[in-house]
Amino acid sequence: TISLVRDANICISVRNPLSDYETREKVIINPSEYTQQEEENSREPPCHLAIKWEGNNKKRSTMEVLDNHACKTAMKKLKKGKKGKGTGGTGGEVDVPRDVTAEDSDVFVPILALECRGVEPYAFHPMGGEFKVTSEGGGGVFEGEDVDLSEGDWADYDDENDVSVSISEFESKFVSA
Repeated sequence: TISLVRDANICISVRNPLSDYETREKVIINPSEYTQQEEENSREPPCHLAIKWEGNNKKRSTMEVLDNHACKTAMKKLKKGKKGKGTGGTGGEVDVPRDVTAEDSDVFVPILALECRGVEPYAFHPMGGEFKVTSEGGGGVFEGEDVDLSEGDWADYDDENDVSVSISEFESKFVSA
């Protein structure tokens, strides 16, 4: 299985959804650290990324990495608001994040949930260290800097189970709900 390490840094590129040219390339987010709020009495919820786009100096665009509980709550609210209007996003692809298994080959699996307000992620950049891989036998666990998908492929050997472990042609995409 492949899982996202909960507190690992995540590198993404984002854009202003109201502009074709405003982007921030390779922004690093740490899910265990929240940004400082501008005002002490601010009613804005905490977030992991805050950006002010050109021409909109008053309001921050924000992004929050959701844990499973927050994701399930957000999905319930989303489904409740869309009753009778069909499924949201791209036909049911949006779901609660989970681990990727060998059976998921050639299928996109949600591994991260973000709540975005005024900012749109469009590219994920693996840096190494954000994934944990467990071999099918369960004996070999590879994590941290040992798992680097920045080139799209990774391989190692599980001595305990006497088996090769690999990930090939890693791809990612963002889907909105």
